[in-house]
Amino acid sequence: MEVYLFTSHQNVRKDWELRYWPAKMELTTHLINDTINLYKWALTIADKRVEKWPLMDNPLPTLAISSSYLLFLWLGPKYMENREPFQLKKTLIFYNFSMVIFNFFICKELFLAARAAGYSYICQSVDYSDDPNEVRIAAALWWYFVSKGVEYLDTVFFILRKKFNQVSFLHVYHHCSMFTLWWIGIKWVAGGQSFFGAHMNAAIHVLMYLYYGLASFGPKIQKYLWWKKYLTVIQMVQFHVTIGHTALSLYMDCEFPHWMHYALICYALTFIALFANFYYQTYRRTPRQPREPKAAKALSNNGVSNGLSKGLGNGAGVVVVGGKVEAKERSSGVDNGRRKRKGRAKRD
Repeated sequence: MEVYLFTSHQNVRKDWELRYWPAKMELTTHLINDTINLYKWALTIADKRVEKWPLMDNPLPTLAISSSYLLFLWLGPKYMENREPFQLKKTLIFYNFSMVIFNFFICKELFLAARAAGYSYICQSVDYSDDPNEVRIAAALWWYFVSKGVEYLDTVFFILRKKFNQVSFLHVYHHCSMFTLWWIGIKWVAGGQSFFGAHMNAAIHVLMYLYYGLASFGPKIQKYLWWKKYLTVIQMVQFHVTIGHTALSLYMDCEFPHWMHYALICYALTFIALFANFYYQTYRRTPRQPREPKAAKALSNNGVSNGLSKGLGNGAGVVVVGGKVEAKERSSGVDNGRRKRKGRAKRD
């Protein structure tokens, strides 16, 4: 009976494979072909000004860098597991202040070029011409995209210093998605509305890396950096402004790809949720007090009672400090009086 059931099961499986497997393979082939055709069509409407720029010919270099980053996230902690953490003090000071200069350059270029081109902060379509100001904006946005790749070093330094708690989901999600998604932005919309978010984010990163650079000097400077939590607040404000600005553009029917607007709103919402959780866990949540073990509590209570009983007989006071019982010598007025009377009796 068991052999019959096993044989029947094999026959049913073969029959299913003969009927449905070709259809499944055909569907998969169609999906792959449609994706390739969609990508080829999208290339026809890509920004021709940037196609010869480094990393912009195709997405493979960007995907390779991001994949290497994710691979390092897995291999890096294993490599550092039995090794002493690197200090990297001078390296971090140089890196953080270099990023301050880099982001300030991007912010300055976007501001000056957008002002010269007469950009609107409310609604601005992409101009794909070779106008010097438009090319300058596209170049500044490309440098902004490159800066997101350089920021992968944040994670590398955390792992080399064995600060594994800093490599959170928010940290990895932010770094990996920004670099990868901004390739799409530069490839198709290197200008127009894109300048607003990059301009604002670069300005915030000037403050952020300034904080990190000062903190790299050590405790002597860190005690004056009281404004750390406000960086998180500023970042959350940034995402709210991004959503409001994008929603206004959709309401005004701004001449910019609407699917990018909707995608940006969804993307910003994920950051608001993650950063709000980070802010609550770091600055608002009160840490739980560790409970005293029952055995230690019983021992402490027993010590107090014994100390009190002894103190009543020996003239010793009992002081409980941090859960520990300390005996303290003391002499009462009654005891002093008794001693004086005994001494007077001996003299008499």
